Amino acid sequence: MNESSVRGLRKPGPNDDAGGFSLSRDAFGRLVLRDADGAVHVGVVPVRAFPISAADEGISLLGTDGRERVWIDRLSSLDAATRSFLEEELAAREFVPEIRRIHTVSSFFTPSTWRVATDRGETQFVLRGEEAIRRLPGNVLLIADENGVHYLVRNVEALDPASRKLLDRFM
Repeated sequence: MNESSVRGLRKPGPNDDAGGFSLSRDAFGRLVLRDADGAVHVGVVPVRAFPISAADEGISLLGTDGRERVWIDRLSSLDAATRSFLEEELAAREFVPEIRRIHTVSSFFTPSTWRVATDRGETQFVLRGEEAIRRLPGNVLLIADENGVHYLVRNVEALDPASRKLLDRFM
């Protein structure tokens, strides 16, 4: 068993005291949480409270019933092994490719097909309407394709000039 321990990082709930917890995997690869009271919760799921704007802050470990079992204020406060363990789980659960370059856009009217380079490779997607592009604080964009996949532009100003020019046509 790959077990990591953390102490003193649990947000007290209505029926418990602040204490430590440990994480491991069972034989089926599910996350197993042993809380401060010694209760074992199989199949817990880590969820970020603010996955884009504050990815390192506010991580909740949810039980299979959807109830919060543990709250972690900051991933950076965890020891390296536990942090790595949770980051691996979060990465497997979250799929938000980051757009690094916009190669082409089929039309400046929607729907249009975009061919882009992301941190996960080259892809293309269909943008159904301009309303699928959401501005977030800090010059961040979230773009949803026709299938509901979200693409992140972490900083519009960091894109190359040709990509910014194509993107400006939709803003």
